[in-house]
Parts: sequence; structure tokens; C-alpha cells
Amino acid sequence: MAEKAKHPVRTTEKTLAIIEALKERDSGRLTELADALDMGKSAVHNHLSTLEEHGYVTKRGSEYRLGLKFLEIGGHARDRNALYEIAEPEVDDIAEETGERANLMTDEHGMGIYLYRSNGSQAIDLDTHTGLRAHLHSTALGKAILAHRPAERVDEIVDQHGLPPVNENTVTDREELLDQLERIRERGFALDDEERLQGLRCVAAPIKPADGKVIGSISVSAPTSRMGDDRFHEEIPDVVRSAANVMELRIRYA
Repeated sequence: MAEKAKHPVRTTEKTLAIIEALKERDSGRLTELADALDMGKSAVHNHLSTLEEHGYVTKRGSEYRLGLKFLEIGGHARDRNALYEIAEPEVDDIAEETGERANLMTDEHGMGIYLYRSNGSQAIDLDTHTGLRAHLHSTALGKAILAHRPAERVDEIVDQHGLPPVNENTVTDREELLDQLERIRERGFALDDEERLQGLRCVAAPIKPADGKVIGSISVSAPTSRMGDDRFHEEIPDVVRSAANVMELRIRYA
């Protein structure tokens, strides 16, 4: 769990709140943001003006939006991630092999972060994108990671973030989740049977280098019409486990 600041800087917290509000809304006007955040208009204007001056916010008319400088920073952070550097070609390979969407995830502060995705010839566009954060319990990728975290850490994550439903199929019961995590450890892969998006199935395998600590997961997702039971329980699990093993070896001997 992230350590809370002993002496949080209120000005920084307000700036971050404005950034989050802009992200949630796609854009916002000064009065709208001030009302939503219960802050004075002049204070919000000062924060926005400073962000705009440094390239983090753009303004068109009276509308403020997040600037592409965040993309530069996010890209820099991802490119310095050892897992991404090693896994990218393997994710591309399994996307080409299966014809479907292949995904790479890591976790940070108890949430899953999509590091990379690659589309095969039949892949459909989904709502995921690089940098998207997702609750770990709601995806095969996230459950593959959770299954190999210590029990105390799993409890911390559930206590901090809860088990919110994404749809009616999402596991929202702690004991049921723990049962699923045990089965994942036994078989070596995780399943998402329309638990995040109805009509979509996903299979994921954990990536565990020599020390046995999970550092991420890799998955293949496809519509239920192309992910029948045999493919869901046998073919794709073999593909993702093999890919994870290749990445583990590359990391181990890099």
C-alpha cells in the first residue's frame, strides 16, 4: 500500500484534483471545475494558468483540457519499465499468432495498469488503452497478478479499493475471489468470462522471473463467438503460459 504523506502539500493536492477532474470530464470550464471541487474560481484559475504555462493544460475558448505533455511523461515512464521493454515483441507475436487482442499489465498502488496492447488481424477495438488503470479483481490480467501476491497484500488491496462490480458477472465477494485465486495458482492461468465486458472472454498468465515474484501478466482477449470452451480452457492458456515463460527467461538472463 502506498505510504501516506506525513505532511501533505495542500497546493499540490489541489493541483492534482484539478488534473483528475479534467481527466474525468475530458474538458472543463473554470466555473464548472470550481463548483465541482468546491474551490474558489480565482484559486482554480491560478492552478490552471500555471499548468497551461508549463504545457500540462491547453485552453480553447473557455474550455480547459489536459495537454499532451502528460503523454510525453507517460511514454517516458513506460519506456523505462523493464517489463515493457522485454515483453513488447512477445505481445506482438501472440497477437499475430492468435489474430486477437494481446495485452500486457503490471500493477501499482493496488491497481492494474495496461502497459501495452497489440492487435491481431481479427482483434476488435475495446475500451482499453495504454495507461488505463483497472481494478485487479475485474480482469484476468489482474487476477493473475493478485493470485501471486502474498495473502496480506491481497487483503490490503481489497480493503483499499474494494471489489466494485464492473458488470453483473464481476466477482464481488472476497471469499469467492480467494477461491478463484487459489485455482489460478493451481492451473497457472486466470480467466475472465465476461466479467469486465459482456461478450468478451480473456485468458491471462502471470509473469514471474527467477525470484518467483510476479511483475505483471500477459493475456489474449476475444469475443465469446470466437473463444469457445476448448479455446478458452486449453488453446489460449497454452499460448499465454508459453509467452510468459519466454518473458521470464528473457528477464532472468537480460
